[in-house]
Amino acid sequence: MSLVGEERKAIILDLLHSEGQVKTFDLVKKLGVSSETIRRYLEELEEENRLKRVYGGAVKINLSGEEPSYLKREVLHAEEKQRIGKKAAALVEDNDVIFIDDGTTPLQMIPFLTNKRNLTVLTVSMPALHQLIEFKNKELFSGEIYMIGGKVNATHSRVTGSIAEKMASLFHADKAFISTDGIVLNKGITSFDAERGQLASRVIENAKRTIVMTDSSKIGLTQLYRIADWRDIDVVICEAPMPKGWDQTLGERGVDWIVAE
Repeated sequence: MSLVGEERKAIILDLLHSEGQVKTFDLVKKLGVSSETIRRYLEELEEENRLKRVYGGAVKINLSGEEPSYLKREVLHAEEKQRIGKKAAALVEDNDVIFIDDGTTPLQMIPFLTNKRNLTVLTVSMPALHQLIEFKNKELFSGEIYMIGGKVNATHSRVTGSIAEKMASLFHADKAFISTDGIVLNKGITSFDAERGQLASRVIENAKRTIVMTDSSKIGLTQLYRIADWRDIDVVICEAPMPKGWDQTLGERGVDWIVAE
């Protein structure tokens, strides 16, 4: 593959990150090459496991249409999640009221909160609750802990449902740390589970600042339920830089992209 070819393939991947899908017709016009050339690029990228070809174009690979269990999610991209968690904890200030989402990425910020004073932590995550209780019993955490109650999802170790939404609406967090199952330029952040997404949306509505924590594997994926648009988000923390072509949209909406190095 020539350098020009590699550059064109990079453009295709950038578009996938932004849109979640690409169409052969649009790529022909954008890149100024034949449809046969575009099909060859898509075939090569599919062989490299970078995308999945579909009729009329390609989509970003999403190996499962279902959310992996908590135990499976816990081991995926563990090092990246730890870096993201540390960077997120650095945004927490003494006396803050914070919401920690149920994802395995927000869980990683808890060990880095031990030097913060007088925090109030809200969560729907049972692993987060257990870790906070353990730290409090060891006198490593001195703040208050609120578990938002509701229907228990045993597979994902979290609480969701209408009761949880009503309880969440009673609280106003200074900062909400939200995980996501998909993040796309023209759709914002999305979730596999509509109930989980609705609960996160309620929390975001009442929060002063919303911080989205995501590893780069979620970029370009769109799931069932839209949690929030870009206008609802203040910060994204990711181990990778902002995708090309996103800066104008995020800048117009006042979203900061922080790289967890």
